[in-house]
Amino acid sequence: MDESLESSVGSTILAVSHEQAWQDTVRGAIDAHRAERGALMPILHTIQRELGCVDSAVIPILAKELNLSRADVHGVVTFYRDFRKEPAGATTVRICRAEACQSVGAERLAEAAKSRLGVGFGETTVDGRVTLEQTFCFGNCALGPAVQVGDRLHGRVDPSRLAALLEVDR
Repeated sequence: MDESLESSVGSTILAVSHEQAWQDTVRGAIDAHRAERGALMPILHTIQRELGCVDSAVIPILAKELNLSRADVHGVVTFYRDFRKEPAGATTVRICRAEACQSVGAERLAEAAKSRLGVGFGETTVDGRVTLEQTFCFGNCALGPAVQVGDRLHGRVDPSRLAALLEVDR
């Protein structure tokens, strides 16, 4: 077998095994939660946790299995910000945009973050390292503007401190 054909066959096998693993995860989530009242949310959370996102291909499967319309499932997936269409970057940076943080510089901080990372809110850097998100209150109002980098919350963050936090995280 020549190298290009061998590579093509290998890629196809890998894609098929990935597709099978994806389907197994979705089916497992459905089976685990189908009998629960309001099963859609725990199923979506399981899929998000296991796959890193809720791909649009999941919507018709869930609709059929749960006897819901595609519009109902799509509405839930798009309404809640926790459900992603694509996997997040290695690190997620969340900037508080609530009023208390806005009053002490969150808008300037948000613009600096967008400029530094080259992405907008809800987007991931080209290298897949950082996803930038906005949130509307961490409950850390006295220490605004607040930023969460990964799982760590930081207060009184200005653009230079954010730059330092992003460098440390890389």
